[in-house]
Amino acid sequence: MNNLEFLLAALGGTILLTMIGSAAPQVKKEEHVNVPAIEARPEDVSSIDAIIKATYETISGGVAVPRQWSRDLSLFDPNARLLVVSVNPETKMAKTHSLTHEQYVDGADSFMVKEGFVERELGHKTNQFGHVASVLSSYEGKLSSSGKVIARGVNIFTLYNDGKRWWILSIIWDEEHPDNLIPAELLPKQ
Repeated sequence: MNNLEFLLAALGGTILLTMIGSAAPQVKKEEHVNVPAIEARPEDVSSIDAIIKATYETISGGVAVPRQWSRDLSLFDPNARLLVVSVNPETKMAKTHSLTHEQYVDGADSFMVKEGFVERELGHKTNQFGHVASVLSSYEGKLSSSGKVIARGVNIFTLYNDGKRWWILSIIWDEEHPDNLIPAELLPKQ
């Protein structure tokens, strides 16, 4: 995967295409971001709703505001994966890009800090059985620099509780587009 594909995967296909236009720019190799491991905040991992809320908080911030990557890392199981679905606009074929937390951070940090990026939950639906849960969480991503909404879609979280706290095992997401609208039950009630 080249750097442009990686950034598209890390941030969702339309986000960067919206920012950079149709011409493929020269993208410099992403810088490694050192993310020290810390203990999770008990209030972040005490419930399903709390860990989802914390996930959105950690990646969001204004222009030049560092992301809370250590706090974010504390939410994830050490073997967790982040997966993004991208659709080839010509063939309409979908494929996934699988990332570790480190790969996601290295690919997304400079863009998020430079432009300011805020992602907020629009609505969610939780299914739980015993110690495992899945959450469909619709989102909206905005640039702090312009206030422009650059992405909407659905994150699907898989979580487990080890008896002490909740852990994120994976997040897979797909963006909204005219042929793939966010379901009404995942949108705010009017």
